[in-house]
Amino acid sequence: MAQPQDFGFDDDIVMLKDAANRFLGQRQTLVQLRSSLAGTEDPYRGKEREGWYDPAAWQEMVDLGWAMLAVPESAGGLGLGLVAAVAIQEEIGRAACPTPLSSTLQATFVLKEAQADAHLAKIAEGSTMALALFGEDGTPDADSTTVTADGNKLSGTSCYVQDAQKVDGFIVAAKAPEGLGLYWVSKESVTIHRARIVDLTRDQARIEIEDVEAEVIAEPGSGEQVMARALPALLTLLAADMAGAAEWQLQTTADYAKLRVQFERPIGFFQAVKHPIVNMMIAADETRSLVYNAACAYDHDPEDALRCARMAKASASETAAFCSNRSTQLHGGIGFTWESDVQIYHKRQMHSQFLFGDASWQRQKLAELL
Repeated sequence: MAQPQDFGFDDDIVMLKDAANRFLGQRQTLVQLRSSLAGTEDPYRGKEREGWYDPAAWQEMVDLGWAMLAVPESAGGLGLGLVAAVAIQEEIGRAACPTPLSSTLQATFVLKEAQADAHLAKIAEGSTMALALFGEDGTPDADSTTVTADGNKLSGTSCYVQDAQKVDGFIVAAKAPEGLGLYWVSKESVTIHRARIVDLTRDQARIEIEDVEAEVIAEPGSGEQVMARALPALLTLLAADMAGAAEWQLQTTADYAKLRVQFERPIGFFQAVKHPIVNMMIAADETRSLVYNAACAYDHDPEDALRCARMAKASASETAAFCSNRSTQLHGGIGFTWESDVQIYHKRQMHSQFLFGDASWQRQKLAELL
């Protein structure tokens, strides 16, 4: 199926993206985040870190309709596609915004593929959800989970759950005799063990589930097919976040190179600085193009969506590593200091790089598709 011109990026999505850029710029959540981090700077020896976010900003996002963007109209949403959701996620990455919206958008596409309108309606009303899919080995495959289902009761442990402290409930992958199923469990019914991660803008946890009554989202035996259909959207949303963060790293580094003077000239005058910044721009533009191509494929050409999404995530992972390295390096002695936001983006990008598999993993999976 042919994709529309400009990846379906119409005037409405342009206005939506511009509005998100202005809103997140005004909220400046990183300024508020810093006050919550005191004593937790060292992820290994510091205090346990709270999964902080700004509830007022989240409520404004709900009021602006961001939570219901991809929710079908039949469930009370706006019925927009992945391209619109990616436009918002790119701006969240550009602002490195701590928010449950990222996990909730991912959950939305899983619920859409499962045709779980009742839970989609909850998201449209402002409920938040995260995905609990992986076992301890962290393999980003549909059958990675070690949680088991006995009827509607779940038991086991799900690892690497993102934004676990920010959300109201979880979509849990669990194995039953009939096969993989997907279930919804409330936050209050599980035990959350916080993980110590370097990313300051997100939280990660291991959740223990002990004989918990759950609501079926995808019947046992159908969960793997649901996740296979949703996977391109999950990869693309994550890649969009990384593309937005890479754009911030590029622009911030370019601005700094104009201001920082060495040998009586701005450092941007020197080729040793110019060339890496140009390479950052090329990498960021490549990733963004692949991200919107993948989003458009999901909306209009589902048969090619997984290939495009894996290409986007592979590119985003490499761009994240490259732009983080150059941004920190070209900021010299201040780039890795606590006072600089550069280190916050660097840590966020490194965390994102390995979620759902890094570039090597994606290319290995791509080879299997070709």
